[in-house]
Parts: sequence; C-alpha cells; structure tokens
Amino acid sequence: MSKIGDDRQPVSSIVKPPVYFQIGASKAGVCVVDVSLPFEKPVNIEEITFKNYYTAYITVRLLRTTSGQNGPTKWCTALRDLLLMDNPHTETGSQDYFSIHRKQMLVEADHVVSVRLILRQPSSGWLNFSLEEIKIFPQVEPEPEKEVSDLLSDLTLVDQHPDVEGLLDPQTVSSSIQQMWALTEVMQTNQTTATIGRFDVDGCYDIDLLSLD
Repeated sequence: MSKIGDDRQPVSSIVKPPVYFQIGASKAGVCVVDVSLPFEKPVNIEEITFKNYYTAYITVRLLRTTSGQNGPTKWCTALRDLLLMDNPHTETGSQDYFSIHRKQMLVEADHVVSVRLILRQPSSGWLNFSLEEIKIFPQVEPEPEKEVSDLLSDLTLVDQHPDVEGLLDPQTVSSSIQQMWALTEVMQTNQTTATIGRFDVDGCYDIDLLSLD
C-alpha cells in the first residue's frame, strides 16, 4: 500500500514497547504492541496507519467501552491475520506503509480506549520485526445538512441601490444641458441676424436687393 499523506491529525496516543514471544534463539514468532488512547474520551476510529518492519501478518484487537464513557470495557477482534508480506521469507512488503480503514474491520471501531496489535512473523530469517510510525485517526462526523430556513438566514442581503460610482452628478448634467440650450438659442439668433443683414444697407433695405429679377 502507498504511504498516507494528508492534513488529518491523529489521536494523541501512547505506543508501548513491543513484547515478543520468541521461538528459539530468534525473535521470529509473535509480537504484541499496545496503543493506549485517552481513557477519559473514547475514540471512534476511522483509520490506523503504520510502516511495516518485517511483519508478515497483523491482527487488530480493540478495547471498547460497552455502555458510555465510564462503562465497563471489553476486548474484541476487529481484524484477523491481515497479510502484510506476500512471502515471509522475502523482502516484498517488509517496509511498506499500510492503512487499515474501519470498513475493513469486523466490528464497529467505536468507543475505543486501547488498541492491541498482534504481529506474526513465521520466518526465522529476520532478527527483528515490528511496526513503526503507528497513527490512529478519529472518525470525523459529517456536518448536518442545513434546513432551507437556515440557508436563507445565512444569505447576505445585497444592497439594492445601483452602483453610481463613475456616473456624472445630476446637477452637473442639468447645468450642462441648460448651457447647451442657451448656446443653441444664441446660435439661432446669430443665424437670423446674419440672414437679414445681407439685405440691410445703412439701416435701410435696398429695393434692388429685394428684387426677384
């Protein structure tokens, strides 16, 4: 399996030193690793991740409270003999990263106060076997869906006034129109005067100029 890399935060836990049950002179056989979680706040486990170190099989047991935070506890097997190495006598999978999701477990991983990892390595070819970088991630509850009324209350009221930024001031526009109207009147007056002036000679009209011949 590939290495796990995300922004989730694991649960605060204490990984106790491994306890080996040796077979002969080597440590091949069985190893038990206990992981203690905060007893005052049982955890709903979403995922367990770790890096393998020459472990061939893993069994996961959970210590769960049976009736609330202060209720009695009971051990149960959540996963049995998960294969980590295809061949215990070869290197394949011996130092890979693994993750165990709650969907893989045989029981609900809820209200857990301790996790026991039982490791097996039947090959005597390895002097040591264990797990490294053990992390337990809690289940994150999805946020409840909001009602329509809640969604409406969250909406930000939009200002209905139009954005007048960059528009001319109404008084300025009115003043400009009045000036244009006055200029038009002056131009019309000047045109009339210029037309009459063509027939005006020293203040009198020249009959010849008015003749239609």
